[in-house]
Amino acid sequence: MSLTDAEVRNAKPSDKVQYLFDGAGLYLQINPNGSRWWRFKYRFEGKPKLLSLGVYPDVGLKGVRAAHTEARKLITNGIDPSAKRKQSEAATKQMHEIVRRIAEGIPLENSFKAVAAEWFDKQSHTWVEHHSKDVQRRLEVNIFPYIGTRPIAEIEAPELLAAIRVIEGRGAYDLAHRVLQVCGQVFRYGVATGRCKRDPSPDLRGALAPHKKKNQAAVQPEDLPDLLRAIAGYDEIGSRQTRLALQLLALTFVRTNELIGAVWTEFDLDKALWLIPAERMKMRTQHVVPLCSQSLRILSELRLIAGKSIYVLPGRNPAKPISNNTMLFALYRLGFKGKMTGHGFRAVASTILNETGFRGDVIEIQLAHCERNEIRGAYNRALYLEERKAMMKWWGDYLEGVASGAKVIPLHGKAA
Repeated sequence: MSLTDAEVRNAKPSDKVQYLFDGAGLYLQINPNGSRWWRFKYRFEGKPKLLSLGVYPDVGLKGVRAAHTEARKLITNGIDPSAKRKQSEAATKQMHEIVRRIAEGIPLENSFKAVAAEWFDKQSHTWVEHHSKDVQRRLEVNIFPYIGTRPIAEIEAPELLAAIRVIEGRGAYDLAHRVLQVCGQVFRYGVATGRCKRDPSPDLRGALAPHKKKNQAAVQPEDLPDLLRAIAGYDEIGSRQTRLALQLLALTFVRTNELIGAVWTEFDLDKALWLIPAERMKMRTQHVVPLCSQSLRILSELRLIAGKSIYVLPGRNPAKPISNNTMLFALYRLGFKGKMTGHGFRAVASTILNETGFRGDVIEIQLAHCERNEIRGAYNRALYLEERKAMMKWWGDYLEGVASGAKVIPLHGKAA
């Protein structure tokens, strides 16, 4: 039964903590010292949570029920009321901090947020758009509400750790490590520009909960023939364009988004080269992909399918490319869910090419893992392009061989 005003008013403390339950997780906690706290016990994303809703009699039964209802609405909408309260409290604290700093004459340009914004402006032009948005969101959501207005020179390791602990409290251990890395870069920029003396982020080494990095699924080299044969038969259950896209992804082992966003003007089919512009590359460096004869055949088929679209892989709307999930879901339909992803072709190619004996530097450059230094990048492309052409030709022949059932044996040091 629900509580009444008389029950709440007449409840007396004892030598033990008492609980008066109102329903749906709401109860009044009566402590031996006479204090009375409204509590709301709930679960969010499978984890038990406890939210304080005020002290009786400052908050009466009618008022606490209204607050309880609002908290339950937040949960229904996928929002943790405890986390929302912390954000609101952090925003209020941040505003008070700004007022204090202005009153004390502390320059706002030396705040962590200001230094981070300056660092971001210096770096973001070297990043692809989605990475830039990720970094910006990580700072704005996870760090600025807690230390954004603090003078960067005054922030010590315990204060930084407290902000990171909030992320860990959500169970986002991988994100906590990533955010700490970003903070370290901001602090180091602050040191370089004279706004702070040191970077406290290394002091947190060992203080964060460990996390296991998840690699994207990829088949083992010995399972590659089965995968290629399954893809070759995809026309029976899906579209021809998707089958060709998967085959081209296997042959070029570029990142999935690099293939999805490809436009015909990037290709010089006469020279058998695909030139991906810097703005579409993760490392913001122009990338050259030598095209083997198998890739050229696939591109000629895709050209017919694409029609007048500028995209190599147009979606239902020819003015836009296929979605990011098209090839991934095709692998699911082929029975490789959890076993293979579009990114997995890069891992398989790297493993086989290294085992075959191609030079590591050549493989890394073809995977676009090279440095962003523009001069060295241009030099490396010119130096290794002929080796890369030979390697990509071997790779195309190798895939064609294993897909047909031939026993193609890596050459172990003799491929080049």
